Amino acid sequence: METQSLWEHTLTFFPQFLATMKEQVSADATVAVIGASDGKFVLPLAATGYRVIALERDPVAIHGGEVILPGEIQAHAMGLIDRLRLEGLYERVQVVEEDFLQAETLGSQCDAVWTSCSWHYSANHKHPLVDFVARMQSLVRLGGLFGAEFMMPVEPRHHLIEHYTSPEKLGSYFATDWQVLLTLRTSEFTEQAHVGQLQAHTHRMGLVLAIRTAE
Repeated sequence: METQSLWEHTLTFFPQFLATMKEQVSADATVAVIGASDGKFVLPLAATGYRVIALERDPVAIHGGEVILPGEIQAHAMGLIDRLRLEGLYERVQVVEEDFLQAETLGSQCDAVWTSCSWHYSANHKHPLVDFVARMQSLVRLGGLFGAEFMMPVEPRHHLIEHYTSPEKLGSYFATDWQVLLTLRTSEFTEQAHVGQLQAHTHRMGLVLAIRTAE
């Protein structure tokens, strides 16, 4: 890619999701990315040949704009749409500029759905976690792939917020009609400063990949 995402160097389980995509779905499959941001995952999926539905409600992430980088540096960030055009991938991606839980343009099911650490944001805490997970599941057709990486509790306050969860707790959402293929977790690790988190900070992350086996 000629351009780099603002989130390019943050830790991710996305390679495991992409490898499972190649094993489980067709080469021209449709995948929805929930919380697409500026395209860290959208662009490589589209470049691989998949059709992508990118859901994002932040106008700066989609259209570009001013951001504050580590070191209190103000900069202009390129948005998802311009990055897609620059890479020649715009025609492969449907950009949906809506709140995921309120979006009305998601009538059809997909071969796969992916999200990266989106439901732990405080703006999503007004909805129970089950609403977020169930809406994602509803997008996946029979035989399709569900993939989510998420923040696990680190600070004491996280244990009071269900959106900081674990593979074990998420397992109850996949007890019927699903087969869990893979769960992973990290130990606590230090992530370097990035946009939105201007100081080094501590995380724990988890992953769940599951196949829909019934409707």
